[in-house]
Amino acid sequence: MRILVVNPNTTASMTTLIGECARASVGPGVVVDAIDPGAGPVSLESHYDEAIAVPHLLGVLERERAAYDGFVIACFGDPGLHAAREILAGPVVGIAEAAMRTAAYLSRRFSVVTTLPRVIAHTWSIARDYGVADLVGGIHACQIPVVDLETDPVAYATILAACRRALAEDGSEAIVLGCAGMADLCARLSTELGVPVVDGVAAATAEVEKLVRLGLSTSRHNEYAAPPAKEIRGRR
Repeated sequence: MRILVVNPNTTASMTTLIGECARASVGPGVVVDAIDPGAGPVSLESHYDEAIAVPHLLGVLERERAAYDGFVIACFGDPGLHAAREILAGPVVGIAEAAMRTAAYLSRRFSVVTTLPRVIAHTWSIARDYGVADLVGGIHACQIPVVDLETDPVAYATILAACRRALAEDGSEAIVLGCAGMADLCARLSTELGVPVVDGVAAATAEVEKLVRLGLSTSRHNEYAAPPAKEIRGRR
């Protein structure tokens, strides 16, 4: 089995981290490759960033689709997820949906700890889209930009404090980490907090492995049918 994990941003060090965390979540005989599009924003922190990134993301998925059995979109906004499901034969899972659904298996109420305040409303929106908003106790920003997660010397302490605040204020029983750049912090945070901490990269990759093993993929009935063939002008 081969799984492709695509980081929609172009920060190579984050792609490497994502790949390491994804590989640690699968069983023997599963090959996981992590790549980024090579063009687009260095991080996705706005609707504009996502709009710029999605064409590059879909382009790399189209180019690589024949070589893989399933796919992960490794950005917590799940950009391009629905379009990717229309064009790929194997199952496609976004890390936000996977993380939230996994947390729902483990608790009756969970909190999301993310990067910047500006993404909070969007995170609520996707929680509603996935039907899990009633399980979300709150969404908390740690005020650290995505590209600073690796370099800020107090990043871990800041994220830990945000998790503690979320548990206390929301009465939650689990934490979802709201950024792929936090993927390597999951086990350490869970140990210190004493609650399940869910990383979407691991959750999504493991979910794709499960779906492929079960022989399941995206329904082609109605919404996720292949897009109608048509001329696309100006496309190279």
